[in-house]
Amino acid sequence: MNLTHATAYALSNIQAFSRHVTRRELRPYQLEPAQAILDSIYRGLGYTFVVEMSRQAGKNELSAQLEAYLLTLYQRVGGQIVKASPTFKPQTINSLNRLKDRLKTPWHAGRVHSRSGYIIELGEARCMFFSAEPKASVVGATASLLLEADEGQDIRPAKWDKDFEPMRAATNATTVLWGTAWTTSTLLYQAMQAAKRLQARDGIRRVFQYAADVVSQYVPAYAAHVRDRIERLGRNHPLIKTQYFLEEIDQDGGLFPPARQALMRGTHARARAPDPGGEYALLIDVAGEDEQAVDAVDALDRGDLANRKRDATAITVVQLQRGQQQPVYLVRDRHLFLGVRHTTLYERINGLVQHWSARYIVADATGVGAGLVSFLSARWKERVIPFEFSPVTKSDLGWDFLGIVETGRLRDYSDDSGPETRQYWHEVEKCQYEVLDGPARRMRWGVWEPAAYDGVIAHGHDDLLVSAALVAVLDKQEWISVGESAVIRRPDVLVDIDKAKSW
Repeated sequence: MNLTHATAYALSNIQAFSRHVTRRELRPYQLEPAQAILDSIYRGLGYTFVVEMSRQAGKNELSAQLEAYLLTLYQRVGGQIVKASPTFKPQTINSLNRLKDRLKTPWHAGRVHSRSGYIIELGEARCMFFSAEPKASVVGATASLLLEADEGQDIRPAKWDKDFEPMRAATNATTVLWGTAWTTSTLLYQAMQAAKRLQARDGIRRVFQYAADVVSQYVPAYAAHVRDRIERLGRNHPLIKTQYFLEEIDQDGGLFPPARQALMRGTHARARAPDPGGEYALLIDVAGEDEQAVDAVDALDRGDLANRKRDATAITVVQLQRGQQQPVYLVRDRHLFLGVRHTTLYERINGLVQHWSARYIVADATGVGAGLVSFLSARWKERVIPFEFSPVTKSDLGWDFLGIVETGRLRDYSDDSGPETRQYWHEVEKCQYEVLDGPARRMRWGVWEPAAYDGVIAHGHDDLLVSAALVAVLDKQEWISVGESAVIRRPDVLVDIDKAKSW
């Protein structure tokens, strides 16, 4: 084969291009959408495609190689690609750098140029990279070859419709939205539903979905990684469902639907005293001090308070069970202190620490809790693990708590009909959540029903639930490691996959 024939072959299709030019050969599940996208571009069909792949399955690689291939094909006649990412840093920068890297070949040496910090040019063809952040100023641009949405689930629909969709109006450019599943309110989901309706009408495939089980068929290391993540978080954890199996989150069913509640229910009895040799921890959600606080130790009668909408300090006692690959936490007891002075509360907590021989005390150190936790730290030293709530830390706590619940590692005592027990399960049942827009995957969660007291249940409170969730802070401590102590530096298989020479 002479040079002319070799060049023609390498540019004849994207599979040959990935094998001989970029030398990062695309996998079959990447080639399938690539060929459909290119066909739409060549024929000027202007189709809109949605490509969902599980996390680190190679959608960014496919996008970059598609861009490199188009720039190479159209470098003489010209053409323009426009790509939008949820953020400028790091996502837009990463996309731009990835394309530059794929163009570092002998075929392109000395002919690739960067312009204005957001444009890559090869001859007369160019690719422009924009941030789709809500406040980002997007200059006018036209997409003649391809319009792309990177991580479309994290781009706000209003931003896309206003600033990016018009960029293809004059050219009928093909559009691709890349991403993974998230919620049913995202741009990616909306585009996918529209594409599916068109598919049903004309039979032309526009939606390409490749979940972890498909990717695992081609990458054994990926299969091992997914198994490990499922073992740690559970198959029904929202992050596993969305990022690996492309299943949207249903936010209408509450954070703890019946199936998840069943995982939280144990068969052991409530205990008022420790078992010999048992390891225990206290999880404390601290409430403010009521103006009419008293010195009583347990005050469950909310009717005694002037302010019935106040929160209570909640304490959950958990016992650690070792022997498994990951520890299991048994809830042994719980307490509510309502309308109790912090000085009295401090002494009561000290008594519980001594009674249970608590090895650790995870305590809410936010706001008014900071003073109480400071005194506890002075008394119990390194046993105290302070935790400060913020929108970010509470979101992380919620995700981590779900991981413990979904793997069956938090088990409550069997229902004893006690007032704290009734209150706790009411809070679990009524807990709602909302996943916020954006790549940070922030989650708001809590009991949002109107605050009221009906004589049995304090509605609108989540003190006991938040207290139980603090087990996720405990779970991150070094003491939790099971078996013989050792430090094992385990490689990240996704990093290895990302560095692989074949895709």
